[in-house]
Amino acid sequence: MVDVSDSNGIEISEHPRRDDIFTPEATAFVADLVRTFRDRRIDLLRDRRLRQEKLDSGLRPDFLPETAEIRSGTWMVSPPPKDLLNRRVEITGPTERKMMINALNSGAPVFMADLEDSTSPTWNNIVEGQVNLRDAARRDLSLHRAGKSYSLNDEIATLMIRPRGWHLVERHVQIDGRPAAAGLVDFGLAFFHNAREAMDRGTGPYFYLPKLESHLEARLWNDVFCHSQNALGIPRGSIKATVLIETILAAFEMDEILYELREHSAGLNAGRWDFIFSVAKKFAKDPEFVLPDRTDVSMTVPFMRAYTELMIATCHKRGAHAIGGMAAFIPNRRDPEVTATALRKVTEDKRREANDGCDGTWVAHPDLITVAMLEFDAVLGRGNNQVDRQRPDVFVTADNLLAVDLTGGAITADGLDTNVYVGLRYLASWLSGTGAAAIHNLMEDAATAEISRAQVWQWVHHGCELEDGRTVTAKLVRGVIDTQMDVIAHEFGAEAFSNLPFADAREVFEQVALSSEFVEFLTLPAYDRLT
Repeated sequence: MVDVSDSNGIEISEHPRRDDIFTPEATAFVADLVRTFRDRRIDLLRDRRLRQEKLDSGLRPDFLPETAEIRSGTWMVSPPPKDLLNRRVEITGPTERKMMINALNSGAPVFMADLEDSTSPTWNNIVEGQVNLRDAARRDLSLHRAGKSYSLNDEIATLMIRPRGWHLVERHVQIDGRPAAAGLVDFGLAFFHNAREAMDRGTGPYFYLPKLESHLEARLWNDVFCHSQNALGIPRGSIKATVLIETILAAFEMDEILYELREHSAGLNAGRWDFIFSVAKKFAKDPEFVLPDRTDVSMTVPFMRAYTELMIATCHKRGAHAIGGMAAFIPNRRDPEVTATALRKVTEDKRREANDGCDGTWVAHPDLITVAMLEFDAVLGRGNNQVDRQRPDVFVTADNLLAVDLTGGAITADGLDTNVYVGLRYLASWLSGTGAAAIHNLMEDAATAEISRAQVWQWVHHGCELEDGRTVTAKLVRGVIDTQMDVIAHEFGAEAFSNLPFADAREVFEQVALSSEFVEFLTLPAYDRLT
């Protein structure tokens, strides 16, 4: 590592584009954020562990009595800027250059550039991603590859950026001998280089905030925003951030999260895959929260329905956008029948979201934009959103949010095979530097891989029976891993299989699916193996 700052105690790893992004001024800004807020971040992560210990002992979460006045109050969030009024379809994807160009040109009103679950945080991906965000903000994002040229259209999607969660570090940025908080590195660089440029072009510094578990974590982000705007002379309230409600604990604090960010809030999003994972993780030791096959945990099962309806009602009560969940399907032009079936499911999903009151939704592939747009156009018409549509009919209790036992479904051999297969395939992709992997016509990211391994952990830990009568044991799972490794090797062919880190993927998967204690995030042990 080489010191690139005039200040002592700052070390940034080498990279050909490092000095383009980690300028002395940008580096100083990031270091200031890290030093100012790192102790509070560490305290909040400690709070997470303490809450987990209570959950492990049988405590069930509930709405907070100490914040009852916030939930009953009449406050509202600040109104959205003009270019975030219409968010009926948002496309998401990693910060890879070609994918960003395609997403910004896709016709979706919003593109969320993702430094989190769909990006493998290799140092190259992180640095190049920041270069691409800088160029996108200046409308100078282009690419020449294999005789083809790609560039931005005159009209492009509004750009939002998702930094990494509070739990992750960036070991290539060392501040005072300690790795920096990855979220502060991601946010700090993007904000420093692009906030003023975005505002000069009539847009603004817009973000998505992942993995929050409490309103206190939202308060920390809000303080980061205020500090950053003051430091760069950016008017307070210029930052707008949408919080992903993708943890079961955050579902009990949606009002409070909006309140903490009310000057900077751009609403909430139903991060459905991470939410399912969170349920499996937070109640991993409770047999009443064992999930069936992933395909049986749909958005219409009781606990998922309660969570999304409460999100919509909460957002609209506060004048905030409610953004629906991800459609992860990838159309397959070689298999029209599979594509037609999947598109029917996507249509039903987006129709339900629009009719429930969502102001927009997420897709992972450009071919799904029209499908989603049609459903939201049918409900919104010429309007930008339906924030004015209140949902006084929604009354959700703690028991409703925790009604996992009413999910139904089954635990099957096919479900176990799929979880192992997806876990191995995704981890091999992530470890080789690709964080969004197309697997069996679905765009898998870290969240879906987390569901896969969390379900396996639950089934082994609780000695669940498959539909065929076999008990799920560690020995059985290792046998399934052997089988699925053979399946993958056959699909890839010997050379391609040997070129990917499947041995490492297997080791990480076994660690996070079969260890005696539940590993909080699979990306934590996997990150140790990245370059």
